[in-house]
Amino acid sequence: MLPVGDDNSSRRTVPLVTYALLALNVAFFLVELSGGDAFVEKWAFVPSRFLADPIGDSLTLFTAMFMHAGWLHLGSNMLYLWIFGDNVEDRFGHFKFTAFYLLCGLAATFAQLAFSSGSNVPNLGASGAIAGVLGAYILLFPKGNVRVLQGQRVIQVPALIVIGIWIVLQLFSGIGSVASTAQTGGVAYMAHIGGFVAGFALTFLFRGNRARPASTA
Repeated sequence: MLPVGDDNSSRRTVPLVTYALLALNVAFFLVELSGGDAFVEKWAFVPSRFLADPIGDSLTLFTAMFMHAGWLHLGSNMLYLWIFGDNVEDRFGHFKFTAFYLLCGLAATFAQLAFSSGSNVPNLGASGAIAGVLGAYILLFPKGNVRVLQGQRVIQVPALIVIGIWIVLQLFSGIGSVASTAQTGGVAYMAHIGGFVAGFALTFLFRGNRARPASTA
């Protein structure tokens, strides 16, 4: 099932931060393409290198969030950010959503670090931060519906099911990557899980009681 949209009828603000994150991810990826492997090696997060020099390598905690392994990786991440990010931003507000997104990305990176501290494989991608957005969405909009492309038709599916399937896939993939002694294609499944758990937990701190403004004559 491929999600293609959700219900934005209750959204009250323009999701400026979500748009900015989408643009920044695309722009950074284009720079990454022009820089090649040298750019990836320098700015991606490498667990063993970070542990050897946490201060000197600290910037990669953030730059790695805006890098991607290819067009498909970028496209799938931006699709989920586009669909789910605007609603979460609307509930949190622009500033809180920015802080929330970055914190989820950091939590995701450290979750992956805990399970691959000796790895020399570069970790990159917005997946962990976006997993945090999904964690917030499922808590803030438990009755929300998502438009999903199934075959040749678009159907309405509860967000709980769409995100739940994603969680289960990441969980089992993560367990498999930990159990395996071989590299799993550089996909940081534990980062996805860590980001989601962080997003779910942080939502209790970041959400507010923003009531719908009363209509005026």
